[in-house]
Amino acid sequence: MSASKKTAWAVTTAALLPVLVASPAHADDKEEQQPKPPAVMSTVGGSLLGRPGTQVQLGPGAPVLPKELSGRSWIVADAETGDILAAHNSHWRLPPASTLKMLFADTVLPKFPKTTVHTVTPEDLKDLGAGSSLVGVKEKQTYTAHDLWLGVFLRSGNDAVRVLSAMNGGIPKTVADMNDHAAELQALDTYAVSPDGYDAPRQVSSAYDLTLIARSGMQKADFREYCSTARAAFPGELKPGKKRETFEIQNTNRLLTGDFGVAPYQGIAGVKNGNTTHAGATFTGVAERNGKVLLVTVMNPSSKEQHAVYKETARLLDWGFAASGKVTPVGELVPPKSAGTGTGGDAGAGSDGTAPAPGKNAPDPGTAQTVAQEKSGGVGVALGVAGGVLVLLAGAAFLVNRRWPLPELVRRRQSRDESVNP
Repeated sequence: MSASKKTAWAVTTAALLPVLVASPAHADDKEEQQPKPPAVMSTVGGSLLGRPGTQVQLGPGAPVLPKELSGRSWIVADAETGDILAAHNSHWRLPPASTLKMLFADTVLPKFPKTTVHTVTPEDLKDLGAGSSLVGVKEKQTYTAHDLWLGVFLRSGNDAVRVLSAMNGGIPKTVADMNDHAAELQALDTYAVSPDGYDAPRQVSSAYDLTLIARSGMQKADFREYCSTARAAFPGELKPGKKRETFEIQNTNRLLTGDFGVAPYQGIAGVKNGNTTHAGATFTGVAERNGKVLLVTVMNPSSKEQHAVYKETARLLDWGFAASGKVTPVGELVPPKSAGTGTGGDAGAGSDGTAPAPGKNAPDPGTAQTVAQEKSGGVGVALGVAGGVLVLLAGAAFLVNRRWPLPELVRRRQSRDESVNP
């Protein structure tokens, strides 16, 4: 079927479907001051996703969406089937902040075994943005790739990102690789300018794309390990004649570790948070409940509620688990381009696996907007997770109904926490 016929079919089909388009609920009364989404957005994943506002199709017994939602853009998706249960401006191209590190990791992580060793040079840390989040990487010190990835995922360390980018051939090459990989994933709202998500002109993504990227990343064992690790030991400075000391780093994902006013979310298993001046707060989370795995992304809540991005994510996760099977999907998470040719990478591969075949012609939006050390009582990752993978590439089919490792990961973590905190 030609692209034009597919588009016409999608529009015709959408016109026949009953759809509830609700205005976004805001926790404050400043809706009129908020920027408006584009009147027309991408329809990747379904024609309804190109419409501004909230898209949801409630069936009998389905709960209504939470009232306390103020994100400019959000999405609730079934991670295994790819069904989108509800969405709000999900293709609105917005600054992604450090959630863009998911694309960086999904692109670069498979290229180096975790035992790879690198000694940091002054050039590696050149031009770090003012106010960048840092894990504490030092010049002339040696780190493993494993150490550096812990710094990326737990502390959102732009210094660790810069060093890994240097190992990958430099910033320009890494950004080009990221844009190629985004195109391969069909994350066509995304355009990377920096590898770390630091605010930069024309750097954008969307709730839809960040969810696609997270879904791809969670198929990699190392990615799952790092993003669900709550606490770890990070190498300090090696001093002559002394044993190298370590210091503890904690994951900044508050649904994983908790914080004042935010309880750890039951069943959470990652993924990544971010916050910059232009992006506001952004977050993509994955959680499992009763064998169901959901992905939620929230971008730039306007609410003045403390930790709003986490609380709104938790509300949408709660709604998604309650609504599963009671709503008609409003779209889908599309497969990578390589799914049609069978050239995708090993879905369960870690850093020793091969990278997916890169896509081409990354879109330019123009002017558009450790070894891990778990601490008692923590909710860190269960290391050495074994089990199934999310996808199996076979011919033109993108099969996603296989069991994820997440339910087993969550059960192990909950069992361990209960033994520590009876």
